[in-house]
Amino acid sequence: MTEDLSPAERYAAARERAAEQATALAGFREMYEFGLDPFQIEACQALEAGKGVLVAAPTGSGKTIVGEFAVHLALLQGKKCFYTTPIKALSNQKYADLAKRYGADKVGLLTGDNSVNSDAPVVVMTTEVLRNMLYSGSQSLLNLGYVVMDEVHYLSDRFRGAVWEEVIIHLQESVTLVSLSATVSNAEEFGDWLDTVRGDTQVIVSEHRPVPLFQHVLAGRRMYDLFEEGEGRKKTVNPDLTRMARMEASRSYNPRDRRKGKMVREADRERERRQRSRIWTPGRPEVIDRLDSEGLLPAITFIFSRAACEAAVQQCLHAGLRLNDDDARMQVREIVEERTAAIPDEDLHVLGYYEWLEGLERGIAAHHAGMLPTFKEVVEELFVRGLVRAVFATETLALGINMPARSVVLEKLVKWNGEQHADITPGEYTQLTGRAGRRGIDIEGHAVVLWQRAMSPEHLAGLAGTRTYPLRSSFKPSYNMAVNLVEQFGRHRSRELLETSFAQFQADKSVVGISRQVQKNEEGLEGYKASMTCHLGDFDEYARLRRELKDRETELAKQGANQRRAAAAAALEKLKPGDVIHVPTGKYAGLALVLDPGLPAGRVNGHRGFEHQDGPRPLVLTAERQVKRLAAMDFPVPVEALDRMRIPKSFNARSPQSRRDLASALRTKAGHIVPERHRKGRAAAADDQEIARLRAELRAHPCHGCDEREDHARWAERYYRLRRDTVQLERRIEGRTNTIARTFDRIVALLTEMDYLRGDEVTDDGRRLARLYGELDLLASECLREGVWEGLSPAELAACVSALVFEARMADDALAPKLPSGKVKASLGEMVRIWGRLDALEEEFKINQAEGVGQREPDLGFAWAAYMWASDKGLDEVLREIEMPAGDFVRWCKQVIDVLGQIAAAAPREGSTVAKNARKAVDQLLRGVVAYSSVG
Repeated sequence: MTEDLSPAERYAAARERAAEQATALAGFREMYEFGLDPFQIEACQALEAGKGVLVAAPTGSGKTIVGEFAVHLALLQGKKCFYTTPIKALSNQKYADLAKRYGADKVGLLTGDNSVNSDAPVVVMTTEVLRNMLYSGSQSLLNLGYVVMDEVHYLSDRFRGAVWEEVIIHLQESVTLVSLSATVSNAEEFGDWLDTVRGDTQVIVSEHRPVPLFQHVLAGRRMYDLFEEGEGRKKTVNPDLTRMARMEASRSYNPRDRRKGKMVREADRERERRQRSRIWTPGRPEVIDRLDSEGLLPAITFIFSRAACEAAVQQCLHAGLRLNDDDARMQVREIVEERTAAIPDEDLHVLGYYEWLEGLERGIAAHHAGMLPTFKEVVEELFVRGLVRAVFATETLALGINMPARSVVLEKLVKWNGEQHADITPGEYTQLTGRAGRRGIDIEGHAVVLWQRAMSPEHLAGLAGTRTYPLRSSFKPSYNMAVNLVEQFGRHRSRELLETSFAQFQADKSVVGISRQVQKNEEGLEGYKASMTCHLGDFDEYARLRRELKDRETELAKQGANQRRAAAAAALEKLKPGDVIHVPTGKYAGLALVLDPGLPAGRVNGHRGFEHQDGPRPLVLTAERQVKRLAAMDFPVPVEALDRMRIPKSFNARSPQSRRDLASALRTKAGHIVPERHRKGRAAAADDQEIARLRAELRAHPCHGCDEREDHARWAERYYRLRRDTVQLERRIEGRTNTIARTFDRIVALLTEMDYLRGDEVTDDGRRLARLYGELDLLASECLREGVWEGLSPAELAACVSALVFEARMADDALAPKLPSGKVKASLGEMVRIWGRLDALEEEFKINQAEGVGQREPDLGFAWAAYMWASDKGLDEVLREIEMPAGDFVRWCKQVIDVLGQIAAAAPREGSTVAKNARKAVDQLLRGVVAYSSVG
């Protein structure tokens, strides 16, 4: 109490209060109705003291308050502040928040789609926009005082992460950097790097969630707590769950009905399980109904499939779920009609508007990247207002959008990662469940995982208990980056800059641990050498002879396998359409008809190094009516045509009836033919003189007669294995030092060979490349240089440019994509030819696509859609032709528009039609659903 203080102490306290009131933070705190958390205060004080900050805290903890304080400081000091976000949706959301707080005249927005008040003192933008500003030396960077990098952990993203590092490295030293990150386990390491490249940076880590999160498992009719309090408040896995998992594991289900000897349908087996047990995975309507009855809505259910999200909504509607009363339903209809007023009725019908609206009126919706952006925005708005109470979403919703819920439901702990089904990581689990618990609304948040067969409660507890994940750099130099750096800093200084990247910082740090392992290995080698000593002679020499013999036998076996593969490939090259063959092995073994002999060896989807896919890949129709593209691995032995058949001109591989008729004709024509069995020849090792010599030397060696020979041999094997491991570790040390700079050197060498660079000088072609950002920057530049797109109409140009951005979600090489005829087809063919030349050059200069550097093969799968849309075709016709969700169609159109804008800026001004037609193509694409979707 102040009465207990001495006059001097009261005076000191009064001065301290006065000093605090005089700070910018005091005025900032008054703008908020709630008090700031300790980590927010600490970060804001560090900012006001002139330091940069890295704030790592859980989702929903209020990290953005620190970013908003940087905006506040910039306005007080008469400086600019750029607020960067990873996605356009988040930029739009942040722009709306800041404009509301500080006034629309003081806040601007810059994304690929929108430019609003870009000269304002505070500008919200995507990170790529700031990177492009830095390379172009934009005047907007003058008087820049602060840059906020929201969701800075995106620098781990293997496709876009490099942009964050480029910005951090290239920003002026005078700019104060505010980095906001999810909770990562190596925040101190990242902070050390920021300290190195940006100067004094304070790291503030908070593990505290403002709304506590409770973890549950829903099995059958019962909701189990995942954890229970043990001794000393230590959390342990609920023993009921462990017992239930053991009980499930002990049950054995026979997949065959022994009474009838037929396969039992999955639904019948599930019904049988339910009868024999009270443990089952509840259905989606059942889950929502249960959450509603327990007061745990609004909820987001994460399902790792777009189609399953849409199916979940339909299941809830068919089950008669209604989460909104009449009042709420009227409000929903009013908001939806207002937000979609600009969309013509015929487009609404195509987009499934009425089914979507029915779900919204009942308080149920899906949210995924395949939806029209306008629809997604409406779902987000209604959810925040409490008018949609159950959302079924893919994991993309967890990436930054402000949509907190009371509960989060995870259907499964496995998702498709683009290559295989894999367990979700602790980081992904944290990101997804971080949505649960709304600050200022909920007292607690709830994460509910649905019970699945073979679920391990211990594994789930590990995911839930590991709150952090490491930040790993994905930084790689690119062609565009190289020319921009050389133009600004010259080659030597550019190389030094790249060596300051977080990627190199982490690589150098990891070398320390590897060096320690090398030292341990060398101590182990000395012990192994002593143990393999033989009193009869030099066992090292004897072990070398054994190894040489083994290596020679392995080499001959490989040669034999290669010869068999070559013979099989040569046989495949002789196949013609109409040949009837017998596929000797694999999933599609048996009778087949060749529809297309396949492409020559070497490339698959633009990537090198998939050995089992080299060689011809015939497209066949099997006797079981399947059309499949086979690989060389399906033909371990040479294949010969058993017979020939005529393939009708009317045959359509997509038509089930067509496939059925031709397969029937195939079985009738050749079903009786029995293929000849392939006989193996004599092994090459039996007649090899080198093997005979080595065996003779082994028998003559003194150590061959040692009683402990095999004992010594085991120690020798361990010695050589450890020696091999040690050499590999030494190579890793050598490979990790200066890796980024070495990659940069190879890129510069290739660009010099192609006359984009001459020493420290950037040529005119190089300056064109500097304006082209994107994965296929060099291919786009070469197309401009060689005039590939000259004389194309705007719609034809849009079709060609689409190949630079589009990537199919799933590789489907069985059927070639539909392409516009005439000039477009010729130009696309020329683009693929140029890519082939670049691919060969990259191989020559050791630029490896597998490491994330280089040019992938252009994908022609969106060319027809881009051409039709730019040719003023209706939405219904376009979507029907390409079989693609509206959201994907809009997103790809916007990416094509973005690259067309770059091409318009980079194309020659005189003697070329490309720049003019690129601008026209932008206008022709930017219509209808593409134009009125504000979020890309």
